Amino acid sequence: MNPRRSPTIRRRRLGAELRKYREAAGVTIDVVADRLGCSPSKVSRIETGHTSATPRDVKDMVDIYRVDGAVSDELVQIAREARQKGWWHPFSTVLTGAYVGMEAAARSVRAYEQQVIPGLLQTDMYADALIRGARLSDTDQQIEQRVRVRMARQALLIQDDPIDLWVVLDEAVVSRPVGGDDVMRDQLFRLAEMAMLPNVTLQILSFAAGAHAGMDGTFAILDFPDAEDPDVVFVENATGGLFLEKVDELSKYNSIFDAIRSTALPPEESRNMIALLAEEPLWKSKPRVSGSI
Repeated sequence: MNPRRSPTIRRRRLGAELRKYREAAGVTIDVVADRLGCSPSKVSRIETGHTSATPRDVKDMVDIYRVDGAVSDELVQIAREARQKGWWHPFSTVLTGAYVGMEAAARSVRAYEQQVIPGLLQTDMYADALIRGARLSDTDQQIEQRVRVRMARQALLIQDDPIDLWVVLDEAVVSRPVGGDDVMRDQLFRLAEMAMLPNVTLQILSFAAGAHAGMDGTFAILDFPDAEDPDVVFVENATGGLFLEKVDELSKYNSIFDAIRSTALPPEESRNMIALLAEEPLWKSKPRVSGSI
């Protein structure tokens, strides 16, 4: 299946369309649930894209809304596509939320990161060290699966129709030797290499910038090729993350990202800084306090 037709994004679009037609018909969720013989929460989760709907369910729903013809056929087809398995399905036991499926369908990703290298730019050794440090209860098998899916995601940057990636990294990200000197040095070389790709823009937000617009935390803004699929902001946390889709939320995070990238070092200066750090690590040159590396 074309990655731009990710089942995750198809499920999201289907839900939005079904909600639109239900509201236009003046039908409540309770009425739909009663007609389908299911709970109102299931209908709600279908409309928010959190649960897939069978083609039969969709046909019954659009019949309730008195939608027929080509529109009905299209929605039923979207339901079929939304039930297909993405390439990441074998790793579903270690994936939380829908981010990977959203990312697979995106045209561009703009991200600000405070603590770690984004998954699309990590080396396997850095990813392994990061996951072991952050997920203390994971088994070796789970860690291996998390690393594998993270490496597989990186194909998005080099496929025939690659996504555009714009990342602003806080200087703390390139100052913390995750995995030790050798692992971090290799990671910095990888960053410098990936920053040369025409579809990757990388900036460093230096400590000298002081307080800035991104102090509230890490986020990613995903933009999709089709106008029917609105942008979404992903705010990550320890249990998976939160998707923000309201117009005012998108506007706020777009403004934050614009402010951050304006404050950060330009891409060329950022690449030079990363290359220099790979040769002369910052964590080696700064005075150490008791207990530090």
